[in-house]
Amino acid sequence: MRRGWTTGCCATAATKAAFSALLTGTFDQNVSITLPKGEKPTFPLLEPVLEGEFATVGIIKDAGDDPDVTHGAHIRATVRRLPPGSGTLFKAGDGVGMVTKAGLPIPPGEAAINPAPRAMMSAVLAEVAAEHGTHADAEITITVIGGAELAKQTWNPRLGIVGGISILGTTGIVHPFSCAAWIASIHRGIDVIRAANLPHAAACTGSTTEAAVEKIHGLPDFAFIDMGDFAGGVLKYLRHHPIPRLTLAGGFAKMAKLAEGHLDLHSGRSQIDLGRLAERAMALGGDADLAERIRAGNTAMEALELCTQAGISIGADIARSAREVALKESDHQIDVELLVFDRKGNLVGEAGFKN
Repeated sequence: MRRGWTTGCCATAATKAAFSALLTGTFDQNVSITLPKGEKPTFPLLEPVLEGEFATVGIIKDAGDDPDVTHGAHIRATVRRLPPGSGTLFKAGDGVGMVTKAGLPIPPGEAAINPAPRAMMSAVLAEVAAEHGTHADAEITITVIGGAELAKQTWNPRLGIVGGISILGTTGIVHPFSCAAWIASIHRGIDVIRAANLPHAAACTGSTTEAAVEKIHGLPDFAFIDMGDFAGGVLKYLRHHPIPRLTLAGGFAKMAKLAEGHLDLHSGRSQIDLGRLAERAMALGGDADLAERIRAGNTAMEALELCTQAGISIGADIARSAREVALKESDHQIDVELLVFDRKGNLVGEAGFKN
């Protein structure tokens, strides 16, 4: 699948083009940058403007085949030279968020431009300045057209990043359907929770379970970790970055996988074992006919419905087993409550906190 470029990569390219124009008085048609791992992408410039002490230029982000909400975004850099010794200053233009909560790589009050893109932009300033025998001190303002609307489709509001998207990326490259980006966002969410000294957080597999947990516990929005399928990504990070209490919640099928020790709950990477569900049902008092119907069924939800009709509390059994897996994976550094829901958000199994 086709790779793409991060917002940080695009902001860096735009910064290089703008700073070069300030020094030369003209824009080239394209700009090339060297990424941390040696790749050298080239970008066409969009709507370059050179006016007085400012130069502004845009780059259209191409995320490749990744389903990135910022694919096609218009990312602009405005560069202004500063006196020697001023260093590099970063500002958030329209569509780039401001950090308001502790726990993120950038402190509150700063533009949501992550450390790696900042380093990349500082490096291209130094590169261009060296070519022209001058200093690299400059102010960089990054703008994303429509970024405030795009941010509503991200986790930024929950993380306390207001007003727009974040400028992200460590290598400059977007790998299609990368798990790493999601897991990194999970880690940042936990960091924010810890920095706020919040004693109770919730990791949920989706919006239905999140809404159900919110009704039960009334937690603030930033207390929710959008776990998706990455139970392992949550639990392993909490092993070394613990919080006192975690509500781990999900649908019956995904929690049934966790109960069997699967830490990646995606349907393409772990499968429901209907035979094991049949064995659980029999151990809870179900008869052979029930077990056979579960084995012959198509889905975990069908197994749940069959057990419910037979008065077998398989949801509670799954919750207990899944909780044991969660405690083990977090090395018992946190107290875990495990909640299991059906498709409608009804609670069908619970294993509570120790305290």
